[in-house]
Amino acid sequence: MRPEDLLHPTPKGLYCPPGDFYVDPVRVVPRALISHAHSDHARPGHGAVLATRETLDLMALRLGERFTSTRQPLAYGEMVNINGVTVSLHPAGHVLGSAQIRLEKDGLVIVVSGDYKTAADPTCAPFEPVRCHVFVSEATFGLPVFRFGDPAQEVAKLLRSVAVFPERTHLVGAYSLGKAQRVMAMIRAAGHTAPLYVHGALEPITDYYAAQGQDFGPLKPVAGAHKSAFVGAIVVAPPMAMTDLWARRFADPLTCFASGWMRVRARARQRSVELPLVISDHADWDGLCAAIRATHCQELWVTHGAEDALVHWAQTRQIRARPLRLVGYGEEDETETAETPPAGQ
Repeated sequence: MRPEDLLHPTPKGLYCPPGDFYVDPVRVVPRALISHAHSDHARPGHGAVLATRETLDLMALRLGERFTSTRQPLAYGEMVNINGVTVSLHPAGHVLGSAQIRLEKDGLVIVVSGDYKTAADPTCAPFEPVRCHVFVSEATFGLPVFRFGDPAQEVAKLLRSVAVFPERTHLVGAYSLGKAQRVMAMIRAAGHTAPLYVHGALEPITDYYAAQGQDFGPLKPVAGAHKSAFVGAIVVAPPMAMTDLWARRFADPLTCFASGWMRVRARARQRSVELPLVISDHADWDGLCAAIRATHCQELWVTHGAEDALVHWAQTRQIRARPLRLVGYGEEDETETAETPPAGQ
């Protein structure tokens, strides 16, 4: 069997003809396998969805309980047969519940990474390399310029700023699923014990993480708090909230933004970020290369991002490689807006 017979790109997304299902489809399909709950990979309206329990729960939180007609949870490492194709899910290290999707038929193994990172994250299972013949990888930060340092040092930089400017509110922009929770967990790991203030749009997902056992320490909602409470405090909010009327309630806010894109100074200037925090939930260049090598793949397909550089790197190492140039994927980081908090938030 050729790899293209087991999986190939279509306008709706990656399609598996033998199994008659799609992986992270960008349009509504009868059956979808979903890698994680970010909006560029998880869309409502599919007839049936297979994913980890956490991804299904998070999709319900974000999209509503009726986001699909049928849900099928699958634990990491568990195998299921779909029309002769053996499917299993393996940790991707991206966000809570994120999974690489392994497909096997007639001895051929293809692994679709979804979004992933190899850096440590206290809020989700770590990336697990899976041996395969074909590895289908993202390349959001697929350029050598994207080499990220220790994210703990970025959090230390934030806490030093809090100490130096105790009269200011440190307003940290972080994406509502995954990044916000990771940043809060890292702030606690660094020894900061003061209450963190949380934008209402982050509360449902943060509450879900807490229900899964994540300890964020004392959290307080921004809504209802007096302006004086924010002096010297850290406030975590979706990135777009920092540009609207919501942010005007804080006294002399110091804007921070946690993203791999903060590696590019022009991006920080464009967003008027005073304190860029280079913390990414995607693999950097070294992480991508290490992950690919760890799969021992013979062929690499690159879905989206800086495909050409990663394809060239693979080809120079005798790995067959090609870009898929899939349309419809892009870091949720770039598209997320300040969600309207649910009633009562």
